[in-house]
Amino acid sequence: MFKTIEGTADCEIRSLIRFLNARNVLPSEIHHQICQVYGDNVMSDGMVRKWVRMFNEGRENLHDEARSGRPSLVNDDLVRKVNEKTDVSQFLICPCTFLIFQGLYSMTLSVVANIAGGRIL
Repeated sequence: MFKTIEGTADCEIRSLIRFLNARNVLPSEIHHQICQVYGDNVMSDGMVRKWVRMFNEGRENLHDEARSGRPSLVNDDLVRKVNEKTDVSQFLICPCTFLIFQGLYSMTLSVVANIAGGRIL
């Protein structure tokens, strides 16, 4: 039995796929070998096949490409403004209450950012 390696970077797995693909190992066998060493949930068979296809098409980069998406509206200024308007001392009565406050605080930042539409209140 193989020793399982945990906490690997995606580029490490992709470099193995690229290497084994260059040695003409079938995608199903690449997936099998990766799962033996890195665990069953490291990458799906379909994703291994996708990376093999991309490498065969000439891709050389092992890292994710930048993707467009909705930019985060939470920034340092927004956090500072919310902190100024929030009295934390009332939640420091017991650790349980403080943990609940931390969760609500994180949600509040997201909601405030969405309502503000990116503007600082």
